[in-house]
Amino acid sequence: MRINLFLVLAATSLFGCSQTKTNNSNPEASTPQGDSLLTEIQQQTFKYFYEGAEPKSGLARERIHMDGEYPLNDQNVVTIGGSGFGLMGTVVAMERGFITKEQGEVQLDKVMKFLAAVPRFHGAWAHWYNGDLGTVKEFSDKDNGGDIVETAFLAQGLITVREYFKEGNDTQKSIAAKADSLWKGIDWNFYTNNKNVMYWHWSPNHAFGMNHAIQGFDECLIAYVLGASSTTHGIKPEVYHEGWARSGAIKTSLTKYNIPTVLKHNAQEGEVGPLFWSHYSFLGLNPKGLTDQYANYWDLVVNHTKINIEYAKLNPLNYKGYGADKGWGWTASYSVKGYDAHHPDNDPGVISPTAALSSIPYAPTESIAFANYLFKNLKKQVWGTYGFYDAYSETENWYPERYLAIDQGPIVVMIENYRSSLIWDLFMQAPEIQEGLKKLGFSSPYLK
Repeated sequence: MRINLFLVLAATSLFGCSQTKTNNSNPEASTPQGDSLLTEIQQQTFKYFYEGAEPKSGLARERIHMDGEYPLNDQNVVTIGGSGFGLMGTVVAMERGFITKEQGEVQLDKVMKFLAAVPRFHGAWAHWYNGDLGTVKEFSDKDNGGDIVETAFLAQGLITVREYFKEGNDTQKSIAAKADSLWKGIDWNFYTNNKNVMYWHWSPNHAFGMNHAIQGFDECLIAYVLGASSTTHGIKPEVYHEGWARSGAIKTSLTKYNIPTVLKHNAQEGEVGPLFWSHYSFLGLNPKGLTDQYANYWDLVVNHTKINIEYAKLNPLNYKGYGADKGWGWTASYSVKGYDAHHPDNDPGVISPTAALSSIPYAPTESIAFANYLFKNLKKQVWGTYGFYDAYSETENWYPERYLAIDQGPIVVMIENYRSSLIWDLFMQAPEIQEGLKKLGFSSPYLK
């Protein structure tokens, strides 16, 4: 079954979602420069989480396909992790004036009420919900309950909202208190299953049947940091050191293109993972000056990015449009071969704009060059209602008009962290985060 774009936009209008103050960009317009370029990308991309939000819950839809190629009953499926990114994006939008504070308050209060009302599993949320019904939508047979990693991505956003609003007016303080209560209700320790490692899933039907231990390095560092930071259901330091860090085996001397990988990526031997591994945990957690006994995390994420840029320069498969000043960056995204986690050793010739754009704090020159390349050469094909589409291939002449929440969210947040450190500063100032990092043996310029 197909769904027309009109149905999505009509549903949004029907439920009275306010419009942002910006207009859709004209694909024929000249390329913006400097700050205006970054502002335009942030504004347009944020619309995914505001104008494109599922209207009853206020949460981010898992996906929006402007070409209509998805089942009608998918349009109300909301994603918990992507919604966490959207909460941080909403703070950016209010601070930048993309929406008013009052508009942000209405949206955020709706989200907090929905999150408090839906089923939770030892405090954790499921990966997906039916936003119109407030019920769990299973991700897979045994993944129909708590997802502690998606919950961690959401919790980053809850803490950010709390810190932004905690000294505000009465309405803002009320939202901050709701966000605080939701965050404190997560039972991180339960997800250790009484072992010195965290487990990704718990199901009311299958318990820990997925048996997916969370071990690094990948996108899940934030789950351990938040688990250690919890003042209500915290994890022991041993869970981090023996579980995530594999009792020290997370360290490696591996290089890629003569660039140190710093930590062993949770990938095939000799490979690095997709770039979202260096984005999702670091939307709130600032890697600048962040170190522990295993890594300098700024070196980790910068080198991960440099490896992607070097691969684009070498372009060993001779794909069209690759280069440090053209297309670069590989992550989990749509693809000519279906959704996949792309990286330099798994590249079907597909570029996902979020990979380079969300790496802007790590490689600003190359990220901005990539944005300019898209605007100047491919804007008609890759730019739409909610910013850059999820993925494209110049080699295959493939330009699907599709979006994914988990790819759009980091663009807004990481561009802001590059520009002002807003989200980094808010998250890192949280007293629980500071104590949690100390508990795990981290050093950071933020720690008092």
